[in-house]
Amino acid sequence: MTKVYVMSTCPDCVQVKAQLANHPDYELIDIGEHVRHLKAFLRLRDSHPAFDAIKARGAVGIPCFVDEQGNVSFDADAFCPAATAPEAEEIAPGAACNLDGTGC
Repeated sequence: MTKVYVMSTCPDCVQVKAQLANHPDYELIDIGEHVRHLKAFLRLRDSHPAFDAIKARGAVGIPCFVDEQGNVSFDADAFCPAATAPEAEEIAPGAACNLDGTGC
């Protein structure tokens, strides 16, 4: 089962959550729902090299997909089944969750 780290206030995550809702192959983990989810995500973010480029540009790194082998990806298109995708909500260019306060 693929773990998907998301947050309800992230525009990209909202779309991913809608696409993967009730899909048995994915475990949606909202890091804003409980501190234990945030801690698990931060442990991953602080230790996995896939986050190096994400952190360098000041981004959070969500949505984040972790497959059963521990591989990390940020490519929603590769993980979200297109057949169940709802109409994409128009998101302004640059609307991304960054630690420096830009976006979101």
